[in-house]
Amino acid sequence: MLNYSVRSEKCRHPLTKKLFSIMDEKKSNLSLAADVTRSQDLLTLADQLGPYICVLKTHIDICDDFTSDLPQKLKELAEKHKFLIFEDRKFADIGNTVLEQYRGGVYNIADWAPITNAHCVPGEGIIQGLAKVGVPKGNGLLLLAEMSSKGTLAHGEYTQTTVQWAEKYSNFVMGFICTRKLSDNVEFVHMMPGVKMAGGGDTLGQQYLTPEKAIERGADIIIVGRGITSNEDPVEAAKRYRDAGFEAYSSRISV
Repeated sequence: MLNYSVRSEKCRHPLTKKLFSIMDEKKSNLSLAADVTRSQDLLTLADQLGPYICVLKTHIDICDDFTSDLPQKLKELAEKHKFLIFEDRKFADIGNTVLEQYRGGVYNIADWAPITNAHCVPGEGIIQGLAKVGVPKGNGLLLLAEMSSKGTLAHGEYTQTTVQWAEKYSNFVMGFICTRKLSDNVEFVHMMPGVKMAGGGDTLGQQYLTPEKAIERGADIIIVGRGITSNEDPVEAAKRYRDAGFEAYSSRISV
């Protein structure tokens, strides 16, 4: 397995190159899933935990008090702490519709979130539509190849086709949301959700993997939410997850 520094050098997509460089510099493969409903809580988490993460994953549409200046404040914190913003929008409509959702509306996602993601259920047009907006801005797209929830339909032929489309549109697609390694292409990022120290699951079908297990299964980046945000000391929790994830990665590349 190649280390993050070498993979950064091999990447043609400028955003993936930047991401691997950040991960190498900060010694972090941790993405924080900041699924909070208040803007100030989101900004506080981004500022306090920013030094320990490589990616901040947001759900901007659950912020009850969203205002148009929130994205700019997030961008400033991303620059301050050297992390990328990933708006977990999960686009899932025809190409023309997602194009408008991505570039406009209330949230103007393409202007402040360099990373977003999409389901492939609608067909290749969803990638084509998003690319018309994202490529000129240097943004990147993650494809939802698999999910960590119980009973997910994202598997088998669907997953295989998703990987094929990633290769076809590699000028925009930068990787996958997945539960295992799907491609040997070193330019694709594998981001794995549902990571928690204790493993297990929740009452709504979420299935957790430990950081070590996630890295063992091929994750480049571990996505952690409630394991950090629900902790009484989120900063210390973030440090533990960062260290666990990076140590597992270090062990993996040394084999």
